[in-house]
Amino acid sequence: MEHISTPKVENVKVLDRYTSKKPATGTLYLTATHLIYVDTSAEVRKETWIPHHHIATVEKLPLTASGCPLLIHCKNFRVVHFVLMRERDCHDVYTSLLKLSQPVKHEELYAFSYNPKLHEEDREIGWKMIDLRVDFHRMGIPNEHWDISDINKDYEVCSTYPPVIVIPRAANSAVVFGSAKFRSRARIPVLSYFYKKNNAAICRCSQPLSGFNARCVEDEQMLQAISDANPGSPFMYVVDTRPKLNAIANRAAGKGYENEDNYVNIRFQFIGIENIHVMRNSLQKLLEVCETKSLSMSDFLTGLENSGWLRHIKAVMDAGIFLAKAVKDEKASVLVHCSDGWDRTAQVCSLASLLLDPYYRTIKGLMVLIEKEWISVGHKFSQRCGHLDGDLKEVSPIFTQFVECVWQLMEQFPCAFEFNEHFLLEIHDHVFSCQFGNFIGNSHKEREDLGVFEKTYSLWPFLLKRKEEFLNPLYTGCLPSAYGVLQPNTLPFSFKFWCGMYNRFDKGMHPKQSMLDHLLEGMRQRRMLEMNENDLENKLSISDGSAPDATHQIANCLSTVLEPKTGATLNPLLHAVGEPLASLPNGTITKEDLDSPNSIKRHTKNLEIQHDQCLVENLSALHTPMSDAKGGETSGTSTKQ
Repeated sequence: MEHISTPKVENVKVLDRYTSKKPATGTLYLTATHLIYVDTSAEVRKETWIPHHHIATVEKLPLTASGCPLLIHCKNFRVVHFVLMRERDCHDVYTSLLKLSQPVKHEELYAFSYNPKLHEEDREIGWKMIDLRVDFHRMGIPNEHWDISDINKDYEVCSTYPPVIVIPRAANSAVVFGSAKFRSRARIPVLSYFYKKNNAAICRCSQPLSGFNARCVEDEQMLQAISDANPGSPFMYVVDTRPKLNAIANRAAGKGYENEDNYVNIRFQFIGIENIHVMRNSLQKLLEVCETKSLSMSDFLTGLENSGWLRHIKAVMDAGIFLAKAVKDEKASVLVHCSDGWDRTAQVCSLASLLLDPYYRTIKGLMVLIEKEWISVGHKFSQRCGHLDGDLKEVSPIFTQFVECVWQLMEQFPCAFEFNEHFLLEIHDHVFSCQFGNFIGNSHKEREDLGVFEKTYSLWPFLLKRKEEFLNPLYTGCLPSAYGVLQPNTLPFSFKFWCGMYNRFDKGMHPKQSMLDHLLEGMRQRRMLEMNENDLENKLSISDGSAPDATHQIANCLSTVLEPKTGATLNPLLHAVGEPLASLPNGTITKEDLDSPNSIKRHTKNLEIQHDQCLVENLSALHTPMSDAKGGETSGTSTKQ
């Protein structure tokens, strides 16, 4: 609180970026963790909470006739334009937010003070909820070719890898340590995903320290062990995700890429994903287009094209598809790297796993995937997300691009994912909010040194408690016809601008009706009717038994509204219901009703009408344009009413 000189400012206006409607007027509060704006001009109290760590930039604009403007850009793409009446208040808020949004030490991050008032054992259970050994067991590891090894338990091999890694059984400690000396940052080849249907594997590492002609026997043996672990294929791919010119330039610095003459049975492939600096500049250009008022269609499309953002998304998607096809269709193992193996490599390996394995398209599965490919293997979240006041050249939207790739896949395969858009946005919010410890630090070792597992809470249990908010009503993963390996289209017209991410908080830009919200409401009503059904069954079971035929009749009527629970999926296009049963006040039937045959008939008729209305509503929903499914706001940066 020492950074807060003015904790409360009244009569603060908020300007709308896209409309000329009258500005909201309210009170601005600064707390140790949040900026809170309370709209006092609205009929219903409306609060907007912005975590300090979401704030990317704070800009004090020149004084105007209406007051002193303060422009705030957030890392989750919210833009807030405040106007304060007094210049002194504006300056105090400005200087406070600069300090609060740019902590110097990890210990100043929100996660280390966040207290949800849970028992210590709940914290421990939360951190143990995702066990990567379980995921490797699910893949069929360990087996005769692969082993779960603790050779890195004291971080002697690589300080940015987790204590437990999966390596070929044929690779002894001499091979492992020898390969580590020949790889940038000692990031040796380790298993990312094992496709047990044909023994093909996706492995990841960093670039070799090959220079122009250096070689390493142990590194060559390591790659040979990976190739031998897939006896069904005579070769393996080595994929460098960088543009070829960038990789060649690294050779002058003693790094580079594998020489095919030195490695047996490898096929080398460049992909061409640009580096972190290009991606950062591309996003900045995209946001400038999003924030420009009164753009013509031509100017918007030109700006979108000039930003190159969707072109970069396509490049990442193409790389993931290449890996998935190599593994499934060619039955070949693949070794992937970029420079240090923690940015483009994480994007490509996680995307390929998502395409190959339906498990990662579930809510729990995506958590496991992020933990496995991003958190544990050392994506530099603290630097890439700008958690601390540091070098801005290290900030880059690498994880944001992965999240968008997942969303692009969801647009092409709306029934293949258990989660909805809100789930992706919620995770993206918390990567920057620093409310939970998962994304703090740049490696597992760094999180251990910071005491993250003892002093902070894991995000995943908190998301699972809200699972119903994140369910995709169209998901068909439990059905026999469920998707297996995804084969997306990457022609240019297949990629869309994600308004729900980059203009998420600009309400005027979203459809008046959201397909997703409509279907989620159908799910909520279905759950309510299931509760009503259970309540009715309980009341019928304790009735005096004078109307057994009527009891059977009501049960049959309810079964026409509610599908059997066994093996059912939450798909309101098939199962949703309309308004609460009109004939059942508060969802109950009195004992007097049960004793009356006329009442039974009335209830039966109303249930039949209810079912018919439900079918009509949901058939109408099928014709609602899918573009209506955009919009909505998640709670990472929340607005409360």
